[in-house]
Amino acid sequence: MNKIFGYPPTLTPRTTHYCPGCTHGVIHRMVGEVIDELGIRGRTVGIAPVGCSVLAYEYFNFDMFEASHGRAPAVATGAKRSRPNLIVFSYQGDGDLASIGMAEIVHAANRGEKITVVFVNNAIYGMTGGQMAPTTMPNQRTTTCPMGRDVNEVGYPVRMAELLAELRTPGFIARGSAHTVQETIRTKRYLKEAFEHQVAGRCFTFVEVLSTCPTNWGLSPREAANWLEREMIPYYPLGVKKRPDVQAAQEGA
Repeated sequence: MNKIFGYPPTLTPRTTHYCPGCTHGVIHRMVGEVIDELGIRGRTVGIAPVGCSVLAYEYFNFDMFEASHGRAPAVATGAKRSRPNLIVFSYQGDGDLASIGMAEIVHAANRGEKITVVFVNNAIYGMTGGQMAPTTMPNQRTTTCPMGRDVNEVGYPVRMAELLAELRTPGFIARGSAHTVQETIRTKRYLKEAFEHQVAGRCFTFVEVLSTCPTNWGLSPREAANWLEREMIPYYPLGVKKRPDVQAAQEGA
């Protein structure tokens, strides 16, 4: 009998530490499958900073760096510039990337660093107690805004994919989700395209993935998936936000 499905060699066979219903594990698998399919595991390096993503290095079967809070793009830049033949990606949450790491990600994208950023957006600080994040939805309750996010007081959630897509520097920017099988399949295509651009040496690549956080949202896994679709996707629309001009990139324009 032919084997048509199995455990990705890029992932380590260990029990997850993530909460029930958390989609970090799903995103790990997507990234791992893409790396395996492209045959780049031997030269791939990942960077995991502070947050729920900090233990990603326990699940990937290749070299990983651990970065300070928000500084993964800087570490990734150093690794890629030192060893341009490496395939370098950061794996970051919204509290990390869109708050303390905002300057790092904007300037890395604006410089056109040839790295890939996997941005997990669950609209909250997950590891540290469920505080309001830059991506927390309007009126969403958190431990630091128990009455709901007041946009008149703290502003609106930051749409990172759209913000980076406005930069003039060429890049591949997309937003997917991991809350259904259909969207997971689509998001994996975005991740594969992002890594393909890096393999070709074209441009900075960024894939935002909407994710659930049932524990801090106070919902069951099923309710969390429904909430994501009902509340997050209308504000964070899915799809490709920017693609590089491949021909221009190849010609060095």
